[in-house]
Amino acid sequence: MPAQRIDIEQFLSLASTHPVLDVRSPGEYKHAHIPGAHSFSLFSDEERKIVGTTYKQKSREEAIKIGLDFFGPTLKQRVLEAEKLANGSKILLVHCWRGGMRSAAISWLLDLYGFKIYTLTGGYKAYRNWILDQFKKNYSFRLIGGYTGSGKTELLNQVKKEGACIVDLEALAGHKGSAFGNIGLPPQPGQEQFENKLAGALHHSVQKNHIAPIWVEDESQRIGTVNIPTNLWSTMRKSPVYFLDIPFEKRLEHIVEEYGQLDRDAVIAAIERITKKLGHLQAQQAIDFLRENNTVASFSILLRYYDKLYAKSLQNREGLEKLLTAIPSNQTGAGNVATLLHIKNI
Repeated sequence: MPAQRIDIEQFLSLASTHPVLDVRSPGEYKHAHIPGAHSFSLFSDEERKIVGTTYKQKSREEAIKIGLDFFGPTLKQRVLEAEKLANGSKILLVHCWRGGMRSAAISWLLDLYGFKIYTLTGGYKAYRNWILDQFKKNYSFRLIGGYTGSGKTELLNQVKKEGACIVDLEALAGHKGSAFGNIGLPPQPGQEQFENKLAGALHHSVQKNHIAPIWVEDESQRIGTVNIPTNLWSTMRKSPVYFLDIPFEKRLEHIVEEYGQLDRDAVIAAIERITKKLGHLQAQQAIDFLRENNTVASFSILLRYYDKLYAKSLQNREGLEKLLTAIPSNQTGAGNVATLLHIKNI
């Protein structure tokens, strides 16, 4: 039975239980892809370039002939690789950039071998259009706010354990925020891949419980090298904020515990990157304290700097007096979950 073409909603539904084969080139896949998809490229980056040039400069027929020269000798290898990825399943999902010849070629082979193949109408381009549409929706967000060191991430994770819907923006971005947020972590995803992961997380939350609020941290629009899409950011800025009002010393203690074991040279390099904003004198003092192993004094300077930034961000929020609910506490993080859940009765 020939491969069946399905729309993006059907494709993503099946993708939750069946393997997805991305037959675009390795370079296209590396740039961004559907989370969880396997790279199953029809052509290498160089082969794709040759076929594309031939298509434009000569003809479709000549491009197909050259493509067959590349594709033909690999047929058995493709089947063996597909069997391994299928892991016993007889259903495979296939897509290329626009749902054209590349997905058709792979689908033909795997269908011939006996797999049930579904291809994505419109390809990855249709998926990206779906991604961008997700950010235009009017989500019911609840923001966990608080100055740096309040333990917002710990609280968010505890809220999840209690059964609430959450989206962990920092985890998706691979960055904890601030100039120090990527120290010791793998490189961040690119902007497009971050958006793919974020839209998927939002969609999953809505599918889980379409009427429940989605809890997120009150983040800056920029998280390291990636940005929260503007439409989604606008929705977040209009959402209720539950502000952890925790004393400075408690937060400082939390920050020292969380960041105090990081590579000292990497922390110094991060301080140097924000010298202009922090001020040369304070930056130098923070670095000197760190070199003297006085982490508390160094982080105290940095914490006051980030407090000012967050305070300014709050003040610039339209209708803040209606959005903000303070949660006074002498403890950071997950210890505040009972208070938070009691306020919202979720």
